[in-house]
Amino acid sequence: MNAWDQDGFGVRVDWGPAGARRLALHVACLVVVDVLSFTTAVSVAADAGTTVYPYAWRDESAATYADTVGARLAVGRRATTAAHPWSLSPAALRAAPAPSRLVLPSPNGSAIAAAARDDGAVVVAGCLRNAAAVGRWLTASGYGAADRPVAVVPAGERWPDGSLRPALEDLLGAGAIVGAIGGGHLSPEAIAARAAADAVEDLGATLRECASGRELIAYGFPADVAIAAERDASDLVPVLTDGGFSAA
Repeated sequence: MNAWDQDGFGVRVDWGPAGARRLALHVACLVVVDVLSFTTAVSVAADAGTTVYPYAWRDESAATYADTVGARLAVGRRATTAAHPWSLSPAALRAAPAPSRLVLPSPNGSAIAAAARDDGAVVVAGCLRNAAAVGRWLTASGYGAADRPVAVVPAGERWPDGSLRPALEDLLGAGAIVGAIGGGHLSPEAIAARAAADAVEDLGATLRECASGRELIAYGFPADVAIAAERDASDLVPVLTDGGFSAA
């Protein structure tokens, strides 16, 4: 037994790419949570019928990958045009025509999901918009038991030096999902995440005032923060299948 793997618990929580790599090899299912904004964007896209392919970097290799899977490639939030309206912005995705396939790069949630494709666990995109649906699906699928453990991974953000910045919105998203799983044996980390989500009285205000929310609003994307706060607005559970997230 290794303490870092949270062995013996059916529901586990750990942070960022390193936490995902650590737990992915020891669980049956891994839920990536990147509320601002990757998994929220996946949820909005899934609602519109789009299959989303995660990719770690927005560079020439992403364009090549998009061509390989026959998908549109999302651009930076400020780089959208009438001809190419898809980006990491959930508001932009909601307003744009829905492509059948979309490659959506991001250095946090998307990178974690892309890396987890090869680790053997079922990978799910979770956020505040679909927290209850994800919890119900995990329970119905038998995940969360000791013999079929699930890891819920808040992606976090990055400091300028590249190190992990734990992000409140991702902790709340992870806690909301943990709280929606029925009957699982929770690790102390999972219990703490659930308690954080339960403690929030005004989710919209909390997301607007947390560091990541303030950053996005200052950047000119308040609608993305508002969409991220749409608690349980979606019943769809995006599951990574054949390289892309589509509704389970």
